[in-house]
Amino acid sequence: MNLITDHMDRWKTAGILLIIVAFVGIIDNTFVTWLFFGVIYLVAFYEATKLFHATQTWLFSYAILIWIVAGLYPHPSDLLLFALVIFAGSLAYWKTIEIQGFLPLLYPTAGMLFIWMLNLEYGMKSLVWMLVIVALTDVGAFFTGKAIGKTKFCETSPNKTLEGVVGGVVAGTIGGIITALSLMDISFIAALVISLIASKTSIFGDLFESYLKRKAGVKDSGKLLPGHGGALDRIDGYLFAGIVIYVLLQAFGY
Repeated sequence: MNLITDHMDRWKTAGILLIIVAFVGIIDNTFVTWLFFGVIYLVAFYEATKLFHATQTWLFSYAILIWIVAGLYPHPSDLLLFALVIFAGSLAYWKTIEIQGFLPLLYPTAGMLFIWMLNLEYGMKSLVWMLVIVALTDVGAFFTGKAIGKTKFCETSPNKTLEGVVGGVVAGTIGGIITALSLMDISFIAALVISLIASKTSIFGDLFESYLKRKAGVKDSGKLLPGHGGALDRIDGYLFAGIVIYVLLQAFGY
């Protein structure tokens, strides 16, 4: 099996996405980055409402409002709690609101808000770091799993192998350390710990989305990206890793 030709749609889409991401990164403009992430968030939010069977259409307007405020408010992660408080109060008052609507306000909203916070406080270089960790974890797991994978990792995602996961974490951690020491003003220990934990976490971000798709009875979260599925299929690892990187940078005092 040729791992390139047999997955040509996947590689073509990945190449186009990489060009778009590189363009946004080179521009490094706050508004452009906010707009770029906003489009990703809203598409992912829409896909999440389908996975969670949260059918009320006003939820999407709520997501738009959250992202608009996130672009104006200095601590966007606070909006998560604020949005949940408002939703809970509305749920109790009107009683006609579906409680499933809670779920898209946690996933992907929490991850996207923390990724945006990462950009605001640590700059584009922190997003490059996150990209390297998650992308190398994904690619490393794919190639290692195809090459030597034999041991099933877990029932949630039967195609994942333990060998692939280990290969992915090793690749993501090493790439993360090199990138962090090149771009970020942090110690080797911090670069190692954060890269390792973020890489492992991205694996479980992917696993969580696989769990949601199995529960919903679908193969992909959407059809936007040929060879990849939907937006959630592409950013699942980042949604978990972004939170971990931000929190650990804070914990290390940066």
